[in-house]
Amino acid sequence: MTEASTKQLKVAIASATLANGLRVVVAPDAIAPVVTVGIYYKIGFRLEPQGRSGFAHLFEHMMFQGSANAPKMQHIKLINSSGGLLNGSTSYDVTNYYEAVPSNALERVLWLEADRMRALKVDDENLKNQRDVVKEEVRVNVMNQPYGGFPWLDMPPVAFRNWANAHNFYGDFADLDAANLADVQDFFKTYYLPNNAVLLILGDVQTEEGIALAKKYFADIPAGPPPPFADPSEPEQKEERRGHVEEKFGTLPAMAIGYVMPARRTKDWYAMALLDQALHGGRAGRVYRDLVLEKQVAVEADGGIDDLFGYNGPTQLTTRIIHKPEISADATVAAFDAVIREVQERGISDDELQQLKVKWRSDYYATLESGRGGSMPKYGLMHLLACFTLFDQEPQLVNTILDGFLAVTREDVQAVAKKYLRESQRAIVFRTPITGGAKEAA
Repeated sequence: MTEASTKQLKVAIASATLANGLRVVVAPDAIAPVVTVGIYYKIGFRLEPQGRSGFAHLFEHMMFQGSANAPKMQHIKLINSSGGLLNGSTSYDVTNYYEAVPSNALERVLWLEADRMRALKVDDENLKNQRDVVKEEVRVNVMNQPYGGFPWLDMPPVAFRNWANAHNFYGDFADLDAANLADVQDFFKTYYLPNNAVLLILGDVQTEEGIALAKKYFADIPAGPPPPFADPSEPEQKEERRGHVEEKFGTLPAMAIGYVMPARRTKDWYAMALLDQALHGGRAGRVYRDLVLEKQVAVEADGGIDDLFGYNGPTQLTTRIIHKPEISADATVAAFDAVIREVQERGISDDELQQLKVKWRSDYYATLESGRGGSMPKYGLMHLLACFTLFDQEPQLVNTILDGFLAVTREDVQAVAKKYLRESQRAIVFRTPITGGAKEAA
């Protein structure tokens, strides 16, 4: 499977940059009379200022609290009354907002998004209200759930040394409580700028119409100074790092093992993506097959690279294992290490590589078909276009990036297994039930 395999891939897209710095990407598709609008701001967990942990996520909530010309709840009511859907999410490097509506409601959505970019209603009442909502979300989804936040909240402080990557992304309650109205208003004025965002319009819209409407509603929003971002790079890791967390509700011991990933869009990055699929490809993946089905050490084993295209800084390939209490943590790590040694020493066969490429291509095509025509999955076409625009300045990568994965060789996969899946480049978090019975690792 070579580069020629993707020469026919042609997602129709057009892009423009407005005078205020707002990047606009339009992907017309008249398959159904619906349109999806998304706005991605380049501010996520790792980019929030020190002392302001949780602000990126807090603002995801604040953005639904009303704006100058759309009172509280009006944004949601107008989308729902149009027969549409809406949501938002925060990740490491972006916060996004998106709506899917019948195409005759496109201008309504653009007006609403422009109004809250221009003049969000940031007041004490909304701050107190949403701060409490975020804290309750943490209590419900993390503190009072079996294996809550595992491993995505537990791993960063063990794996990383740079505060940008290592801090509590939900936000320390002390930071959230210390935030005053001026802090929150300053955050909005610093990061919620047209020159720090990309607007995406996908579906039943003509290219020229989409760009013209973007200008109509967003062109008069003033740009601001380029936002300050701390350097998220990490010092070179030279030793294995371990951490321990108590599990209050679950009865089985668990662990997460994370390896440092290569930089975005390098040759090694493409190869690691296919290696990830070989290791974590569901029940057929080597980790599940070996630890759960064959050796029966674990009852669950999954993982991988979380949102490969959506990261723009240090990240990991992570395996999550819930194992039997009669099997010690050290024995479980040893069983996992045997899986890694196998691919390091023997690599993968030509047949397995071809299967991985077929699956990768199929999954990529499925991604291109989602996030358009009214659907709003987080990792669909909209997400790809946003990340390629914000991080790579190349929305057209959506038509060519697959080539890099299909060009990977067996030798490439084995080489990255040896180079990156080393003990000196990994972190392990052990989650031990407080009910006892589990054999802890040293």
